[in-house]
Amino acid sequence: MHKFNLEKVWVVGKMKQFAVIGLGRFGTSLAMTLTRMGYDVLAVDTNEEKVNNIMDRVTHAVQVDAMDEQALKALGIRNFDVVVVAIGQDIQSNILVTVMLKDLGVKKVVSKAVTELHGKVLERVGADKVVFPERDMGVRVAQALVSKNIMDQINLSPDYSIIELMAPDDFAGKTLAEGALRVKHGVTVLAIRRGNDVIISPGAKQMVLDGDVLVIVGRNDKLRDLEEK
Repeated sequence: MHKFNLEKVWVVGKMKQFAVIGLGRFGTSLAMTLTRMGYDVLAVDTNEEKVNNIMDRVTHAVQVDAMDEQALKALGIRNFDVVVVAIGQDIQSNILVTVMLKDLGVKKVVSKAVTELHGKVLERVGADKVVFPERDMGVRVAQALVSKNIMDQINLSPDYSIIELMAPDDFAGKTLAEGALRVKHGVTVLAIRRGNDVIISPGAKQMVLDGDVLVIVGRNDKLRDLEEK
């Protein structure tokens, strides 16, 4: 088990810093996605193999028993902006770790729930936000089914999302500057998927071709306006 103090490492810095406790399918995907988005992420699990598998894909990964309050203190867990409790099958540990994090003074605790009742318990014990990965995946599928252009959607907050949007017909053959998405719609193109290729952080002169998929971030109301375009 790795025991060292990360407290000073995470205090300085303007960008939000996340800790993800529990590296099952949901926790691993979340930690890696946040890292790809440019955030500092600490991944925590009791399983050495899971920690080793993600070590090169996040900022820090440590093998720690999250039920050990002293170990969490040694990680400087209270200094993180958001701590996600992604422990899945062990509902008791999931709840107890949530309580412990709030007692330690963590600003925002997001906890994964398995059932509606489990979610209500987490809310009662102080979780700032409860997520239902399986249910939320259903919501994303439903959004894709009712939208003619949106292929996928990741909800970052109640107000902001990232979507994959099939490029509108009138964008084909134009540059991003000519499409003026930021000026006209207040959204930003993060990447363009073109077949098996991905163009990351495309510049204003990047041409949009027929069949391209735009990965866009923005306010939900702006994204809806764009989708209806």
